[in-house]
Amino acid sequence: MEQQEIFEKLSMAIIEGDENKAKAFAHEVLRSKIDPLEAVEQGLSKGMIVLGDRFEKGEIFLPDLLIAGDAFNSAIDVLKPAMEALKKNIAKVGTVLIGTVNGDVHGIGKNIVGIVLEANGFEVVDIGVDKPSLKFVEEAEKVKADVIGLSSLMTTTMTAQKEVIDILKEMNLRKKYWVVIGGGPVTQEWADQIGADGYAGSAFQAVHLIKRLLGQKKIGA
Repeated sequence: MEQQEIFEKLSMAIIEGDENKAKAFAHEVLRSKIDPLEAVEQGLSKGMIVLGDRFEKGEIFLPDLLIAGDAFNSAIDVLKPAMEALKKNIAKVGTVLIGTVNGDVHGIGKNIVGIVLEANGFEVVDIGVDKPSLKFVEEAEKVKADVIGLSSLMTTTMTAQKEVIDILKEMNLRKKYWVVIGGGPVTQEWADQIGADGYAGSAFQAVHLIKRLLGQKKIGA
């Protein structure tokens, strides 16, 4: 089976919410010696993007996303040892705290970002979904994070990303952290508007963005 065909089969398994197929094609990735991270980016996450778009349009509902999430996690369980092996050969780059903002219970996109960041040498602290804005700041202080990543999958919760940045400013901590945002409805224009340090439209973009930011001096530092 060709690499692209495997990616397409993985994507379709997620769209169909078929755990057995997701696991089977994840094993095919390993047998074919395909980069597991590429399989996540080009296969699994593409399936989730399709479902995210359908969810936004009201064509599917939360239970459908949860079923797809189970299929996604099943494939990740198969690929994880290979991803861990890649991670062992990479020096730690920095600490990223990630979570889904207040009022938003969607975690799949955030989970994909966390997996890919870890495989690229980042220490990832995932605080989960639907977290109060102050919680991001408190946990970033606790774990000594370099970067705060804010995920929002609904237009109605995007303002919580701005709220985290506003709290950092109020607490005189804004210069201490890079703040990056992402999620289905999020754009670079929104990042510019709220004063975030960057926007990433995919997990791999997030890796490149955060590596670039960590190569710079912090704002005002």
